[in-house]
Amino acid sequence: METGEIFVSAKDGVHIVRVTGNASFACAPSLRLLAQSLEKEPFKGIVIDLKECLWMDSTFMGVLAMLGLRAKKNGVPAEIYNASEQNTGLLCGLGLKKIFEFKTGDRAERGVAMEQAPATPENSARTVLEAHETLMDVDDANKKLFGAVVDIVRKDVNRMEGENKKLD
Repeated sequence: METGEIFVSAKDGVHIVRVTGNASFACAPSLRLLAQSLEKEPFKGIVIDLKECLWMDSTFMGVLAMLGLRAKKNGVPAEIYNASEQNTGLLCGLGLKKIFEFKTGDRAERGVAMEQAPATPENSARTVLEAHETLMDVDDANKKLFGAVVDIVRKDVNRMEGENKKLD
């Protein structure tokens, strides 16, 4: 399955993310970096355009939740535009309707392709861990779905961090 692409732009303090293709854990680390950067900078909103998004996995949806929670924490809008019926069902099934407003309409900003974050095993594992922890924070029902995944990935991340400390 070919990985999706993410295009990002910012206009008047609103970050616009356009997703094309299959949005999976492979393109999630770069979006996670954007979510982390929003902890430190003021912004006026998040817009996610899913018109060209064919499919999403849980890691990618968890990173979207990170963005939505950052917006909610800052009291600014978090909107998802043009999600297909399938993607709306996936997102709502994980409780993201609590943090995003779903809309339809044209988002003219095309954005620039987001550079992919380094594809290290540790970066990928940390993205999977944080994404699924976020989904469990959004909706308690997700704890049953992802609790085992989080436990396994957390052990993996801890092991990798331990190995890195030995190399120092």
